[in-house]
Amino acid sequence: MNHWTTSHDRVLAQRNAEGWMFLIEAARDLRTTGAIAPSSTALARALTEPVRIQAPRPLAVLEAGAGTGPVTRALLPQLARGSRLDIVEANPRFAARLRQLVATDPHLTARSQQVTVHQTYVEQLDTDQRYDVIVSGLPLTNFNPEQVERIMARYLELLHPGGTLTYFAYLGTRKARALTASRDEARRHAAVDDIMAAYQRSYATGRWTVWGNLPPAHVWHLQRPLTTAADAPQAQFDGARR
Repeated sequence: MNHWTTSHDRVLAQRNAEGWMFLIEAARDLRTTGAIAPSSTALARALTEPVRIQAPRPLAVLEAGAGTGPVTRALLPQLARGSRLDIVEANPRFAARLRQLVATDPHLTARSQQVTVHQTYVEQLDTDQRYDVIVSGLPLTNFNPEQVERIMARYLELLHPGGTLTYFAYLGTRKARALTASRDEARRHAAVDDIMAAYQRSYATGRWTVWGNLPPAHVWHLQRPLTTAADAPQAQFDGARR
């Protein structure tokens, strides 16, 4: 057995273990886990594109809702020397897994101080740092509208002017829930869709469809306006909703 085969088998075993872990956590709490499988390589690549196109410039990057780390693994090789990556994950078992990933990743040799895992909710992240890119893996359509508004407002607050938020939304979830969910659940989902549509109208710079994911997903890139007014993003959003 050669070295490549051993390494390949190790990667497959790791991904299988993470898949089972993700499935267990989804069964434990689907509302916060948001899916039954980790993000695919194709989805991770689309989500991390804003980091890749700005390399090799040092960047401040925030990843929220990292899960077992498929997007984190796509981010780490893109970090230029002098970059900073903050990872926010509320699930304590996922957070422990992410700390292990950061500690053993070969791309972080002598640079592990650049990466910090925070076990918290992104709305409660205590930092004065502002980010060039925020990569969100949070299952926004699983939250209530008030939570989504708080999360999105926090994202805009944490971005540098001109910074990019990238996130995904699964295809067809609204129609599927309309067929299977209660009336209150369908209304909640529709309200969240309306909130996100308002943000997309105000800030979207692009949308891509990733078919190579389970389930397929849209990836959105939103950009905070180049403004010095601290309350401009929320004011523009309020105007968009009206």
